[in-house]
Amino acid sequence: MEIHEYSNEEITVLWMPKKCIHAGVCVKTLSRVYNPKARPWINVENATSEELIRQIAKCPSGALSIKRR
Repeated sequence: MEIHEYSNEEITVLWMPKKCIHAGVCVKTLSRVYNPKARPWINVENATSEELIRQIAKCPSGALSIKRR
């Protein structure tokens, strides 16, 4: 399965595009991090690790997950 990784000093955000159902929870919750028009579309530097962890817990498909560094 294809997995994209986006890291800061504390965590790595994992995104599995094939699992994504495009519910938009990520974009609605942290639009400063998730911008579908940008490349890369996830910029983890625009939020704290705790904000990212809370938001990713709300992902309905499980396409986003966290790996602690």
